[in-house]
Amino acid sequence: MPPVMIVTGGSQGIGAAVARLGAARGYAVALTYQSNRALADAVVKDIEAAGGRALAIQAEMADEASILAMFRVVDEAFGPVTVLVNNAGGPGPTCKLDDVTSAILDQVLAVNVRAPFLLIREAAARMATDRGGKGGAIVNVSSRAAELGGAGEWVHYAASKGALDSLTIGASKELAPRGIRVNAVSPGLIETDLHARAGLPDRLTRLVSGVPMGRTGSAEEVAEAVLWLASDAASYISGAIVPISGAR
Repeated sequence: MPPVMIVTGGSQGIGAAVARLGAARGYAVALTYQSNRALADAVVKDIEAAGGRALAIQAEMADEASILAMFRVVDEAFGPVTVLVNNAGGPGPTCKLDDVTSAILDQVLAVNVRAPFLLIREAAARMATDRGGKGGAIVNVSSRAAELGGAGEWVHYAASKGALDSLTIGASKELAPRGIRVNAVSPGLIETDLHARAGLPDRLTRLVSGVPMGRTGSAEEVAEAVLWLASDAASYISGAIVPISGAR
């Protein structure tokens, strides 16, 4: 049986790139989506056309029962997870700190912090060598916003990704003796439709001048880093947060 990769939010952007590359590297890929079944099915179709195995699962990351149900589906279809990629997340609305409401915080923290925590917990229960598992790797998709702060636009998002970085470090220390590596990638300005969906279609153009390399990055470049961290080539790396930002 091939190793099993779960990619949350795998229907578009970075998640879709990770799912496609993971399948190309020999993983059976289970990708989750929130609502757009057509996008998820398109990724599955691409993977299957290339000879890989894939499954799209509707899952609501803000709901623990939905996360647990997703793991049960993967267990039955492919077997225990080998690699978990915590990619699903969202920035919430763009606004200044003064305008951030409790509802916005609840939404952003539920998806960007609570969900990865629960997903790591469930993956560890299946991977941990002290529970009969074979070990595994977890890669969290953070953001350079965690260090840059998101001032004037996404302080709430930046704070949630800062929490994800802390979770990465803590989980890496706790799970290392149990055969599980935990790392994160920290993308900067990446060519996805996240910015347009947030109502800022010109954001990449506006900010690219601040990137020392002089260009934006691609979802495929992020995917390469994720797959490397998940692979045996990174077997002695855990607790790392890798910036993918052109030195920004």
